[in-house]
Amino acid sequence: MATAQATEKKAKKNPLSDGQGSLAAALISPTLAVILFVVGIPILMSLREAVYRKNDGIDPNTGQVASGETFVGLQNFTDIFANPQSVPGVFGIMDRLVNAFLNTTFFTIVCVLLETVLGVAMALIMAKAFRGKGLVRAAILVPWAIPTIVSAKMWGLIFDSNGVMNKVTGQDTLWLADGPQSQWAIIMADVWKTAPFIGLLTLAGLQTIPAEVYEAAKVDGASAWQQFTRITLPMVKPALVVAVLFRTLDTMRMFDLPAGMIGFGKYSVETVSLLAYQENNNLRYGAAAAYSIILFLYIVFVAFLFVKLLGADVVGDDELAAVRAQRKRQKAAAKAAGQKPTLAKTTVTSGSSAT
Repeated sequence: MATAQATEKKAKKNPLSDGQGSLAAALISPTLAVILFVVGIPILMSLREAVYRKNDGIDPNTGQVASGETFVGLQNFTDIFANPQSVPGVFGIMDRLVNAFLNTTFFTIVCVLLETVLGVAMALIMAKAFRGKGLVRAAILVPWAIPTIVSAKMWGLIFDSNGVMNKVTGQDTLWLADGPQSQWAIIMADVWKTAPFIGLLTLAGLQTIPAEVYEAAKVDGASAWQQFTRITLPMVKPALVVAVLFRTLDTMRMFDLPAGMIGFGKYSVETVSLLAYQENNNLRYGAAAAYSIILFLYIVFVAFLFVKLLGADVVGDDELAAVRAQRKRQKAAAKAAGQKPTLAKTTVTSGSSAT
C-alpha cells in the first residue's frame, strides 16, 4: 500500500498535473514551435530595431551618404515624446501619437460595444427554432467570412460621394474625407463585418444552457426579460467575455479597414498601426518598431485588465479554476480566523475536484 502511494506521489510531481504532463508537452510542442517562429521571432526583431536607427545624411569622415545603422538605446522612444508632431484630428490639434491612440481607443470602445449588442441579438435569433434557421445563420455569418480588405473596398464604394449611402440619405456627405464622418463610416463597416463573430461565440454558449432551466423559470412566472437577465446572460457570460476580449484586442490593432476605405495620412482615422506602417514606409524603422512596441504594451495591459476585472477565462481549465477557488476559500477562512494564510498542498486529477 505504501509502495503504491509512493509511486503515485512520484508520478505527480506537479500538484496541478494528473500525471500526463510529458504527453501533454509532446502534443503541444509542435504548436508552440510554430507560435515561437511566427510570433516570437518578429517580436525579438522589433525589439532589436527599436534600439537602432538608420543612418542618414552625409558621413563627415568619408563625405558620402551614410549607410548602415547605429545603436541608440531608448532614444527612439524618448524622441516620440520629446519631439511631438502636432496634427489636426477629430479631437483637436495634438501630438500625432496621442491622436492615433485616441482614434484607436475610440474605435475599440464604440465598435466593440455595438458589436456586442448586435452579436448577442444575432445569437438569440439563431438559437430559436424556426423554418429557414440554417439560411438565416448562413446569411448572418457571411460578412465575417469576407476578407477585410474586400469589405473595405466594398464599403468604400457604398460611402463614395456618389454611392448608395448618399442616395439613401439624400445628402452629399463626404464620408471618405478626413473628418468625423469618416470615423463613423469605419465604425459601421467594422460592426457589419465582425458582429457575427461575437454572435457565433455567444450562440455556442447559448446551446449549452439546458432547456429545463427556462421551463422552470416559466413555471415560476419569470418574464422574458427576467429570463434573459437572470439566466441567459449569467450562463453565457464566460463565452461572451472571451468573445469581447478577442474582438477588443483585434480592434486595437485595426489597420486594413481604414487603410482600404479612407487611405493613409488621414488623421481622423489614423490608428497606431497605421502610424507605425507609415513610419516603416518612410524607412524610419526604429521609430516604427517603437510605435509597434508601445501598441503591443497597450494591448497587453488591456488584456490583463480583462482577465483580472472581468474574469475572462481564455484557457478554460476546470482544474486550475478549482485550485484557485480552493485557495481563495483557504485565504478567506484564515482571514476570518485572524491567522496568517497557510495554503495546503492541492492535488487535482482529471475528472475530480480540488481536495
